[in-house]
Amino acid sequence: MFILGLLLLAATGAFTGLVIAGNLSGGPEYTVSVLGQDIATMNTLAVFCSGLALAVIFCAGLSAVASAAAHRRRERPRTRAPRPGGPGR
Repeated sequence: MFILGLLLLAATGAFTGLVIAGNLSGGPEYTVSVLGQDIATMNTLAVFCSGLALAVIFCAGLSAVASAAAHRRRERPRTRAPRPGGPGR
């Protein structure tokens, strides 16, 4: 789950960065292109809604990473067996 969360975080961050970098010229209609390929033509409301969707996907990835890290901390053994020759001998 940790790897899947990191993958979601990286993918949404990279996609958002590529879209912003490749579409700096604005207008009433935006032609979204990533790596030289035109994906869609969107108006301002569609761009806003796609930003919300990317934010939800980013938060899902962040939540997956956080829950996997918390699960790993809870499952780690709290006490260890005493070492030979250590305290308690």
